[in-house]
Amino acid sequence: MTARAAQLLGVKTVVGFTGSSIWKYVAMFPPASEEMVAAGYRDFADRWNPILDVFDECGVRFAHEVHPSEIAYDYWTTQAALEAIGHRPAFGLNWDPSHFVWQDLDPVGFLWDFRDRIYHVDCKDAKRQVGNGRNGRLGSHLPWADPRRGWDFVSTGHGDVPWEACFRMLNTIGYDGPISVEWEDAGMDRLVGAPEALEFVRRLAFDAPEAAFDAAFATED
Repeated sequence: MTARAAQLLGVKTVVGFTGSSIWKYVAMFPPASEEMVAAGYRDFADRWNPILDVFDECGVRFAHEVHPSEIAYDYWTTQAALEAIGHRPAFGLNWDPSHFVWQDLDPVGFLWDFRDRIYHVDCKDAKRQVGNGRNGRLGSHLPWADPRRGWDFVSTGHGDVPWEACFRMLNTIGYDGPISVEWEDAGMDRLVGAPEALEFVRRLAFDAPEAAFDAAFATED
């Protein structure tokens, strides 16, 4: 129904989540066998291939956000999810680097390696707060903005995402789709942070050059 509604609205890409029957095994304990994990990817394919059939019928693409608790939450699980559905073009990715930061993933390299699957971009930032021997990667069930957390979402430009390198890579891969500001910062008033984040993104979302910078030195017959 979402694909059909998008078609009626003229929307070409729907962003969302897939869910995952195997996220609960993320710690691999109780022991999760290789077959249990493989069954999770089969379950994803069984559920989503019929959905993607309708997306294809409607001429709409689905952009899955690589996100904890979902079938694809990091680099290797993204590869596995794409393989599970046969790399069909209807299924792509919503790139949100805030979820990469606390997992120590490279958001720039991810853009390059999955360049044909980047269907949407969310600009959200995260700040690591580990290194004191107390704060853990998984957040310890502590609320946002608690200084005991190992990481926290912050307003775009205030965290550890290498934004300029990311925007340069988006130009390199030829991304020309939407760029949204997803604003989450429990330690900053949104009426201050959201406009600032928007201005930050607008400043960095520069166009790629139309010609090489050294083209002026070229000679013509």
